[in-house]
Amino acid sequence: MLVLNCSTKLLILEKMLKSCFPESLKTGLQSELYDVSKAVANSKQFNVKLTSFKAVHLSPVSTLPDTSFLKGPFPRLTYLSVAEADLLNRTWSRGGNEQCLRYIANLIACFPSVCVRDEKGNPVSWSITDQFATICHGYTLPEHRRKGYSRLVALTLARKLQSRGFPFQGNVLDDNTASISLLKSLHAEFLPCRFHRLILTPATFSGLPHL
Repeated sequence: MLVLNCSTKLLILEKMLKSCFPESLKTGLQSELYDVSKAVANSKQFNVKLTSFKAVHLSPVSTLPDTSFLKGPFPRLTYLSVAEADLLNRTWSRGGNEQCLRYIANLIACFPSVCVRDEKGNPVSWSITDQFATICHGYTLPEHRRKGYSRLVALTLARKLQSRGFPFQGNVLDDNTASISLLKSLHAEFLPCRFHRLILTPATFSGLPHL
């Protein structure tokens, strides 16, 4: 599989793909797809939620992350285990339910992750990867913020992915100023395209929180 991590080539590919659509679909394609998805979902008694994100890409990391502040055995840089899926489920904006718990557990089991652990061995800062090789759920517990953990986790995970032939790519909400500032400090490139997440929830679960 050829992995495109050059923004210019990605834009060329986007134009080529758009040229394959009929003229009537070139304008407002995403909006029309959302309307169609919503209509189908409503007919099947599903609730629809659409969220839009900034798409971001980080060039290959050539330098090692600074770990000089990790003195002694703790805090320690390592990876997550499936047993910690519940913590991630409780701190994820789209989590808080059994479906997301199973999803997160599968991501931890199947794809790369990085975390910082405290003296008790508990994760205090982490990030995971999804099935699209996209970085997701980067989070640091409030009491451990402003210690450089998020930067260390992001750079370490970027190197891990790139060593396996994958690009460092992700998405971030427009109002997530902390993550945007971190990405800018890493000289990440914010792409002109957007990432849209469409969540279909059965009506029977619509009353549950965070769906």
